This record gives sequence, C-alpha cells and structure tokens, in this order.
Amino acid sequence: MTRVEIVSKTKEFLSEEFEVSEEVIVDEANLQETLDLDSLDYVDLVVIIEENFGFKVQQNDFAEISTFADFYDYVETKVQ
Repeated sequence: MTRVEIVSKTKEFLSEEFEVSEEVIVDEANLQETLDLDSLDYVDLVVIIEENFGFKVQQNDFAEISTFADFYDYVETKVQ
C-alpha cells in the first residue's frame, strides 16, 4: 500500500467516523485536536485502524503520534 493510498483511505474513514471534513485532515494538523479525541475515541480509532489496515495496534504506539503525518508514517511502517 502506498502512502497516497494510506492518506486517502485514512481521510475517508476518519471524516466519516469522527464527522470532520476531509479538508481539515492535513499532514501538519494535530490528530487529537482535529478529531476532538477523548480516551474512548482512541479506542474507536484503534479498532478502525485494525479493521482498515489489518494490523494490531499497541497501546503505546500513539505516544509518538501527534500529527496526521506522524500517523501516516506509523501506518506506512506497519503495512510494509
């Protein structure tokens, strides 16, 4: 899966699940602030990632992720 495919797929399911416009999901935007995530939302996000990309997310994986670019980097390393 290419980075372009990851970005496209991510924007699609995040905008639908968290009811935000795809236009606000940009590389430099803060993931938590943009999606208005609370602790329960992170659980939903993990489930969505696992369903859409087919890998298991570890709880501490999100410690290093603050922007969407970080998120894309993370997914890209896991699906390769």
